[in-house]
Amino acid sequence: MGPETLAQVLPPIQKVFAAYNDPRLLVGLSVSDDAAVYKITEETAIVHTLDFFTPVVDNPYDYGAIAAANSLNDVYAMGGDVLLALNICGFPPELAEPVIAEILRGGAEKVAEAGGIIAGGHTINCKEPLYGLSVIGTVHPQNVFTKAGARPGDALILTKPLGVGIITTAFKGDSAASGHINAAVTTMKKLNKNAAQLLRQTGDIHACTDITGFSLIGHTWEIAEKSRVKINLHFEKLPFVDGARSYAQEWLFPGGSCSNKRCYDRNVTFAPGLSEEMRMLLYTPETAGGLIAAVSPHHAETLTELFQRNNESCWLIGDVEAGYGVSVIP
Repeated sequence: MGPETLAQVLPPIQKVFAAYNDPRLLVGLSVSDDAAVYKITEETAIVHTLDFFTPVVDNPYDYGAIAAANSLNDVYAMGGDVLLALNICGFPPELAEPVIAEILRGGAEKVAEAGGIIAGGHTINCKEPLYGLSVIGTVHPQNVFTKAGARPGDALILTKPLGVGIITTAFKGDSAASGHINAAVTTMKKLNKNAAQLLRQTGDIHACTDITGFSLIGHTWEIAEKSRVKINLHFEKLPFVDGARSYAQEWLFPGGSCSNKRCYDRNVTFAPGLSEEMRMLLYTPETAGGLIAAVSPHHAETLTELFQRNNESCWLIGDVEAGYGVSVIP
């Protein structure tokens, strides 16, 4: 579902639980973050999330790994570590068993890489393949990353390049070069585990989320809205997977780009010289994208050096100031 539809269908659920003011629920429906967080003890809270989607690539192993990474990364976006996961599966009855096995293998190996285990799951017959995970992790109750908390003066850091959404769309239309799709697959399969661990080392992360279906603009707006600040994105500092900008010039956008634009456009201002294609690229859904974090300006340089020493990608892409909304500047 797009963000506009979700805004309409979630309020009835929120009303059902409005009277349940459980102090152990640290993050839930009322604050709409990347995962739910429930306090167990003074030292431990549970992080719980789920995600699934239809194939974005043809290779079944890669599809399973990408879908698993997309699910696992929500735990990292909350500052947690992965414990275990359950498979969520919907497959057509005619889909060959070896293909299903490869999808599940891709997911299982990605969970193992995260340090967790697959403990079960549920399957149904479905017209189109669906795969993902329900994931449980842990985090210290006082060290939870949320979308709220960005402060004026903060630097904005991104840990993966953008553009995989338009590349996979071009691929579905037989318009993507093999090198571009291979680079996009590599990016999508990469866990945000190491990036999250490095962010935690600074101890001064004020807000964090991962870039997925609501696009860079949408997820940046969520931080701005919940933190009650204005975020400036510097377009020329944004990293893109090779091919993404050229496919944008060809206007090969998925339908989700238009949905995101309709939802978030009112809260965004663009520099006059930025083309419509590049603006739309920032509204394009991502899959298993990187973390975007608001960090104290005093720690930004130290953090980027820490990422470099650990061979992890990291870009300073913007800043936070007092105000409202999102601004995209050169």
